Amino acid sequence: MLAGKFVTLGITGSIAAYKTAGLASLLTKAGVDVHVVMTEAAQKFITSTTFQALTKNYVHTDMFVHLSDLKMPHIELAQKADLIVVAPATANVLGKVAHGLADDLLTTVVMAATCPVLLCPAMNVHMYQNPVTQANLARLKELNYHLLEPGTGYLACGGQGPGRFPEPEEVFERIIQLISPAGDFEGLAVLVTAGGTREPLDPVRFLSNRSSGKMGFALARLAASRGARVTIVAAPTNLSPPFGVKFIPVETALEMYQAVMDHFPQMDVVIKAAAVTDYRPARTSRQKIKKGEECLVLELEKNLDILLELGRRKQPRQVLVGFAAETENLVESALKKVEKKNLDLLVANDVTQPGAGFGTDTNIAKLIYRNGEVVDLPLMNKLDLAGRILDAVLLLRRQRLS
Repeated sequence: MLAGKFVTLGITGSIAAYKTAGLASLLTKAGVDVHVVMTEAAQKFITSTTFQALTKNYVHTDMFVHLSDLKMPHIELAQKADLIVVAPATANVLGKVAHGLADDLLTTVVMAATCPVLLCPAMNVHMYQNPVTQANLARLKELNYHLLEPGTGYLACGGQGPGRFPEPEEVFERIIQLISPAGDFEGLAVLVTAGGTREPLDPVRFLSNRSSGKMGFALARLAASRGARVTIVAAPTNLSPPFGVKFIPVETALEMYQAVMDHFPQMDVVIKAAAVTDYRPARTSRQKIKKGEECLVLELEKNLDILLELGRRKQPRQVLVGFAAETENLVESALKKVEKKNLDLLVANDVTQPGAGFGTDTNIAKLIYRNGEVVDLPLMNKLDLAGRILDAVLLLRRQRLS
């Protein structure tokens, strides 16, 4: 979805400049061709070497000195870009852009832009609330610049209030919204499950699996950017909830079952990307189980099959998508699951393949349909795979409603 997109990333002189390294990393991993422009002040906070290592591209720091393949950087960085992002954007740069001043490479690039420009203000709370800054922000909105409102909280200067630079993931999601196809999921309610459920054994131990939740979060993030009203039911992960979606945290398979069933009737599309534990301990100890005999025998009982129950309850207007992580007989097992669970589409992958296992940023998948059609997809990052899955879902809905 983002692979091959050209993004010019401007960095200005804010203490929050270090966070932009995380943003550059997220964009590069998603396949974006990132070209960084740093102001002189930005280089006081973080070096250009960091961004060159992250993006694998030359970092532009001077209007008249450059060693890249671009013959006229101040024009090409503007004209080739699908999006220009200034993150963080200081009060000084906001004022320059608002009044058409172009006295360095970054502001010149912004002035020459024909693509959307996203500005991410970050500064001291009193600087942000200054009437001059607020007037500049209002003017920028009138001029059709995109603004990502700063967060509210503890600031590096010791103050508290608005002016905090958003987390890189939030900026990344806004970039997706500005670049990816917009509106084709408008009006649709989409439910996504993600992560690996946990079944408590005692107060400190649990049974689970290796799911990171990255695939489910990518699907939720992209569906929201394409206009859907997204609800994500997520087992514990190390990921921040996607921006702009309804987030329902759960832990056990039973909790996920209840949350999904409560919301299912209102949904147009359900994508079950979570790795749900098939079994749970028959008994959960109230106290920590102490070390004892050489062997410990656990009695397990089967959890409810959420996907099977969804297939039973599915209405003609609803599209149901499942996931299958296998280690052998991938297609045969997947086709049986499609039939048994009344799925419209199954995303299957062999987790023994390099780049396709749990916890990776990439996947190698097969799309398996009810009619037996199997579409082999190459190795790709999970955001691009999410785009292919959503494209398939949209086609299934259109065929059903036609």
